[in-house]
Amino acid sequence: MSDERTARMALGMLVEPGSRELGLLVRAVGAQEALARVVGGYNITAGLAGAVQARLRSAGVDGSANPGERLTTQMGELAERLGARIVTAVDEEWPRALDELVRASREGNMLRRDTDPPMCVWLRGPLRLAETLERSVAVVGARAITGYGGYVASEFGFGLAERGWTVVSGGALGVDVTAHRGALATGGHTVAVLACGIDRAYPAANAAVLEQIGAEGLLLTEWPPGTQPHKTRFLTRNRVIAAATKGTVVVEAGSRSGARSTLGYARLLHRSAMVVPGPINSAMSVGCHIELRQPGTVLVTRVEEIIEEVGSVGELAVPIQGAGRPEDVLDPLQARILDAVRPRRATSAEQIAAVAGVSGRDARRNLPLLEELGFVVSSPGGYRLSSQPRAAIGEEEEDR
Repeated sequence: MSDERTARMALGMLVEPGSRELGLLVRAVGAQEALARVVGGYNITAGLAGAVQARLRSAGVDGSANPGERLTTQMGELAERLGARIVTAVDEEWPRALDELVRASREGNMLRRDTDPPMCVWLRGPLRLAETLERSVAVVGARAITGYGGYVASEFGFGLAERGWTVVSGGALGVDVTAHRGALATGGHTVAVLACGIDRAYPAANAAVLEQIGAEGLLLTEWPPGTQPHKTRFLTRNRVIAAATKGTVVVEAGSRSGARSTLGYARLLHRSAMVVPGPINSAMSVGCHIELRQPGTVLVTRVEEIIEEVGSVGELAVPIQGAGRPEDVLDPLQARILDAVRPRRATSAEQIAAVAGVSGRDARRNLPLLEELGFVVSSPGGYRLSSQPRAAIGEEEEDR
């Protein structure tokens, strides 16, 4: 392992993910020098120095001649024992999209100040991270979902995976796990981004699904094994979900839902921000409707609309149209003449022309065609509406 790689691994163990102070330090002096400073406690803030010393003591390497080296050795042994691997920014498997979190980590960030890129991530699963995230969409939302939200999340997870897109979510109850299950059901790719150690199945109710994701997809976390999930860690985790994907879809969200923070990060990073509307009287859609009022947010109701938003040029959703009517085959003049034909009493072509406001010639020329299509019937007294018009010119031609 390179010195840069081992330094990033150690820093990921010693400092809580997203630290802007650490990120600025690494970009200024490099990971190796940054590690020396945080371990030695010099040229850094007292807060960072104290936090690092607490982690060193917890790991049992404080006072060691080379605590960073001992720490990375422990990490490697732990990863091997857990069937996991550690990936840093110097590895080929690293997704460069995560580096763009620098853009969101700045003073005055309305979401969170500490949104720097990860120093390293822990992975479990057979897929290659960068390749898997190349075509990926985040599907997130409420934990306490309704039947409507469950249906949408399942359909989106299944439909995206079926079309070759990776479904990324947080492995939580509700929308997250439903989207994961949808992707797994079609044999597609899915990534669960955790807010705890890779060795923890949280929440316990999703243990079986998380185990399946670890066997078939990818489990990803910034936190070392043994780390407990805390509320602030879920918010920190959300920035990775937003950065790793081409866009974020919020299916259901209350007014204070954490899924809204993921969408906020997506906007900061210039990713597609997509929201599914819900009933206006549903508490689980209040957050969605608030987000839909934000400029640039895209309303989506189908997988095809999501792919149109995040996919390549030409991946367009077919517009939704109402059910076809027989008269759809008529041109405007023919439709106008047909509107003037009476349903029960036959009238002449000239009378129909007068009602329609067209010339007698146009009426005489088009009424036989309307009769051929089954819209009108003729009699000695003229024309009246047919009770059963045929559906389309194409069907009429096929019958010949």
